[in-house]
Amino acid sequence: MTQIRPSRSNASIRQATNHIVTAISILSTIVVLVPLIAILFYLIYKGASSLNLAFFTHTPKPVGESGGGMANSIVGSSLVLLVASLMGIPIGIAGGVYLSEYGSGTWMGAIIRFTADVLNGVPSIVMGIAGYALIVVHQHHFSALAGGVTLSIMMIPTVTRTTEEMLRTVPNSLREAAYGLGVPRWRTVLSISLRSAAPGIITGCMLAFARVAGETAPLLFTAFGSNFWPHSLNEPIAALPLQIFVYALSPYDEWHRLAWAGSLVLITLIMLSVGLVRYVTSRGQLKGGM
Repeated sequence: MTQIRPSRSNASIRQATNHIVTAISILSTIVVLVPLIAILFYLIYKGASSLNLAFFTHTPKPVGESGGGMANSIVGSSLVLLVASLMGIPIGIAGGVYLSEYGSGTWMGAIIRFTADVLNGVPSIVMGIAGYALIVVHQHHFSALAGGVTLSIMMIPTVTRTTEEMLRTVPNSLREAAYGLGVPRWRTVLSISLRSAAPGIITGCMLAFARVAGETAPLLFTAFGSNFWPHSLNEPIAALPLQIFVYALSPYDEWHRLAWAGSLVLITLIMLSVGLVRYVTSRGQLKGGM
């Protein structure tokens, strides 16, 4: 048999195409990273000088008094995001499991999928108004709970769609092997499908968390803000995005300085949270594979 060898010109074209695509990929990565790095360094430049112990331990001072901090806002943001995550992530994962494992080709699955896609595109201020109308009006007061519920609703569609897509990447041969061994379907979903798709699902949860962590508009209509330490989820509460918004609009240089410091702390906390989750996940994968 005669062997067909690729011509030298075809090999050159393939190599040139490979180099061009590689260069475009590297350039695209740089284009994405440069603005992020520039923003981070500018925040460090403007906000690092205003960070001190008082910023993390004191509440805001009245107008005209120097000093003060955002300790209550840091605690408030943590509480609101905790409520949002405890409500939004389980519901979102459950919705994604239903769409992937049970709702394929059903009218209910089509409705849930369409609703999730619509909610993903709804502006955050509209979600805030909805939270105000559905929760605050009936409670007759602003509260941390209203803010957490509103943010959880914003998290659900992202988590749902990500979970669905990640579960679809799990090979059907794994499910069929489990069925062949007599494993019930619900156990297969929990032990095989979810476990195999866990890294992608966790990434989707982190994306949803990072999205709502910096939202201000929904909290303006629900949590409202406060200059005091939080004592209950059923009362107005401070949050870093809210405090930064108020300080940034003020005419006082001292408040502008604190706003830059708060922005730096907010982005740092988000990066640390995402990095910690990825670290724990990667260690879990390594242990699972050993």
